[in-house]
Amino acid sequence: MQLEKIVIIPTYNESENIASILGAVFSLNQGYHILVIDDGSPDGTAQIVKDLFSTYPNQLFLEERKGKLGLGTAYIHGFKWCIAKGYEYIFEMDADFSHNPNDLDRLYKACSGGLGDIAVGSRYVPGGQTENWPPDRQLYSKGGALYTKLITWMPVNDPTAGFVCYKRKVLETINMEAIHCIGYAFQIEMKFAAWKLGFKIVEVPITFIDRKIGVSKMSKGILKEGVFGVIKIQWQSMFRNYRKKVAATPGKVISTSFQNDLAVNRK
Repeated sequence: MQLEKIVIIPTYNESENIASILGAVFSLNQGYHILVIDDGSPDGTAQIVKDLFSTYPNQLFLEERKGKLGLGTAYIHGFKWCIAKGYEYIFEMDADFSHNPNDLDRLYKACSGGLGDIAVGSRYVPGGQTENWPPDRQLYSKGGALYTKLITWMPVNDPTAGFVCYKRKVLETINMEAIHCIGYAFQIEMKFAAWKLGFKIVEVPITFIDRKIGVSKMSKGILKEGVFGVIKIQWQSMFRNYRKKVAATPGKVISTSFQNDLAVNRK
């Protein structure tokens, strides 16, 4: 049986949201599986996920990591896990309902219908918008998007968007070891790498709603990486090839390092 769709949800202290977001995705009844990657949340997020295994058998999976290691490394770990398992469409999504689960199928259809190799849930295309954001967040986000386009020349209106669907072939082609950003600039670098490799990116308008429960992970360090990381991404692209030398294929043995990583995180 072919495994088709899986949603990666990275978490750190999302105990107030995690059960609800899992329920919302599974209630769509569209065949989505979910991989939660928890970075050692002290609030018990991982245990809540474990307690729901019996409710969602063979649909819900958990990878636990020791310590807060960064958004980018969480997603890369998840990408490798999903590729190894054979999923065809791999999604990124936040746990805090800023991304509406009902939009998952719109991203899926954009990719499966041949509109693009990557579908981005975009705030900054016609029909896209944000709700409940303070003016400073609006300024940082819109300014950052424009800044990124000017520096990288990448034709994406919402480069920091974290609601994304990737076709498997995109993630198999990108050399994940060449992705160096670990904060929100990771989202920019992944789209930039895919664009540089010739993959088509399509933007699907969404409404992004600021979290109602829990604490935002935004920080000055993340903003700093966004500013200087974009310059670094463009500069290093002159010397860096984002293409993986040997693309992974279904049935191939996972690298020893990743097998060890999985073993450690399951202890």
